Amino acid sequence: MATTATTKKFTQLPNHIAFVPDGNGRWAERRGLTRLNGHHAGAQNMYRMIEYLNEYPIKYVTLYGFSTENWSRPKEEVEGLFQLLAEFIDTSVPEIHTKGIRFRHLGRLNELPQSLRLVINRAVELTKSNTGMTLNLAFNYGGRTEILDAVRRLIAEGVAPQTIDEELFGSYLYTAGLPDVDLLIRTGDELRLSNFLIWQTAYSEYHFTKVLWPDFGKKDIDKALLSYNRRQRRFGGL
Repeated sequence: MATTATTKKFTQLPNHIAFVPDGNGRWAERRGLTRLNGHHAGAQNMYRMIEYLNEYPIKYVTLYGFSTENWSRPKEEVEGLFQLLAEFIDTSVPEIHTKGIRFRHLGRLNELPQSLRLVINRAVELTKSNTGMTLNLAFNYGGRTEILDAVRRLIAEGVAPQTIDEELFGSYLYTAGLPDVDLLIRTGDELRLSNFLIWQTAYSEYHFTKVLWPDFGKKDIDKALLSYNRRQRRFGGL
């Protein structure tokens, strides 16, 4: 648990943390397991991280589960990820619902299999009135796709170009109603965004770690939060 002593280390906590939980495949390969075994371990860790962050509390958490580019992976892996997400929602969402956590999906829901869409929609409906942490799962998500979809909606609705400012444009994104990301954490020793929340991370702080996602634990979260706590956020000012 995030004890009082631990929480006192931080004079400022991020309101919104986003994760690129990378390294599931490499974690599995190093153990002679399948990539799907690695994704399963990653899903289990996802639940542990949600519980831990909820104790601080962190108000918004966004997890990158499946990108629009991930469709190019082998069919077996893609279908396995769909099944894993359905199982994760069925087993975890009722539990997080009791903790007051709201579940939200980001991405192109209509392109996912109908059975998975139903599972996602049930979770969203079940938790829609919760007022605790908001857990956003970016699944079939792409940052460029999100911006294109927003532009297409603005055009389709005949919005006058001269009326479009950042606030209005933001209301057409998948993340409408959410604050920008304060801290983005990427595991797995990669130093890139991978098309994730490219509008919402314009002024985010970044934390990259070599730790693979299934091994990313409480001490690693605390390390990232300590790093964030030491930074001065100027947003272009002095």
